[in-house]
Amino acid sequence: MADISSLSQMRRFFDSGVTRPYAFRKQQLLAFKSALNKYEKEIYEALYADLKKVPEESWFTENGLLMQEINYALKNLREWMQPERAGTNLINLPSSSYLYPSPKGVVLVIGPWNFPLQLLLIPVAGAIAAGNCVVVKPSEFAPATGAVIEKIIGEIFSNEYVMVVQGDGAAVVPTMMSNFRFDHVFYTGSIPVGKAIYQLAAKDLVPVTLELGGKDPCVVESDANLRVAAKRIALGKFSNAGQMCVSPDYLLVHSSVKDKLLNYLKEYTQKFYGENPAETYGYDKIINEKRFDRLISYLNQGRIVFGGKHDREKLFISPTIIDELSPEAPVMQEEIFGPILPVFTFSSKEEALSLINRHPDPLSFYVFTGSKKKEEEWLSAVQFGAGCVNNTAMQFTNHHLPFGGVGQSGIGAYHGKNSFDVFTHRKSVMKTPTWFDPAIKYPPLKGKLKLLKFFIK
Repeated sequence: MADISSLSQMRRFFDSGVTRPYAFRKQQLLAFKSALNKYEKEIYEALYADLKKVPEESWFTENGLLMQEINYALKNLREWMQPERAGTNLINLPSSSYLYPSPKGVVLVIGPWNFPLQLLLIPVAGAIAAGNCVVVKPSEFAPATGAVIEKIIGEIFSNEYVMVVQGDGAAVVPTMMSNFRFDHVFYTGSIPVGKAIYQLAAKDLVPVTLELGGKDPCVVESDANLRVAAKRIALGKFSNAGQMCVSPDYLLVHSSVKDKLLNYLKEYTQKFYGENPAETYGYDKIINEKRFDRLISYLNQGRIVFGGKHDREKLFISPTIIDELSPEAPVMQEEIFGPILPVFTFSSKEEALSLINRHPDPLSFYVFTGSKKKEEEWLSAVQFGAGCVNNTAMQFTNHHLPFGGVGQSGIGAYHGKNSFDVFTHRKSVMKTPTWFDPAIKYPPLKGKLKLLKFFIK
């Protein structure tokens, strides 16, 4: 655990100004990138130990996404750091106005277990690019990956600049936040823990970014390309054994195409993961027994139309589709976060929206349709953080799109330049010359109302 003296040392290091120059930030990002390449094999081994991820999946969903963010920051950092010209109103002419990007200070980044590398280190890369000092808290539920992260960071960064803190998050994080005022807290994880962190931050007016979750709906309209929809739903739902905040949480399919879509879903899920997913290369395990037991409790809440196999000893649950269940069932009261897909049908948009509105503000929303009109209607009707038309989950991989939630699913967004912006305060600065100094702004003001109304309107 980081003690107050270590955190105070970080504060002094930041206050010294050493993290602010472009050359320093670039050097740290290059060192970060080099270390990730150096320890690539160990990262793969750790992710396999924690979640049974194979190297191909790890690159596609972990290392590669992190490397993409670092490369993008290196390419654009000099430009991001430049003051941005802003407009100036009439009363202040001939002044000029600017926004100066400035690092926030000492920040805390807390990561989850489901993507224990990239969901922790993409924000860290953004914080480094923005010129901050960073306390890094890996998830204790992915210990192998946490150990590799600590090894990498300990090798390339001084402890007063970037420091890894291990241990039980429920104890470590409140202790740190109660004894030290961070300048920003970035948390990815569950809604209940996010609320607790928000409360801890509020007492000291610490700004937060909360990347949470929710029940992400996936709508399939009658005019959708059903084969493509089935492939993309299966990939988005069953990757990482469904342990993704952007997985389709439940399926809403038009009643006229339900049977056809389910047949395609079964076909492609079997093609992707085989007859025996427990032995399939690239099918992941459930993180721990507690999560396994919770997921298994959902299986008797409807009719299993595909899958349903499980093995507690191997932490294995096969890709599973459940039909004929009640919207009141426990599986529909919380984010599933596993390879179980409940299916509902609808005949009208209003009918589907009535179910979606039971779980407002999802992190993600997906709609499959061949109609531009329906696409726009759905995007307008549902409030959500980020999503796709005719795809699932892939919006997360596009660093040009800000990623974040809304309402219960989160506060703030990151990825690409947004990762830099999250950890940056933009100082508003107006520069006024001395050669022009009109009397209108100075007392006495009597008789100047008409002029003031002309200049300020």
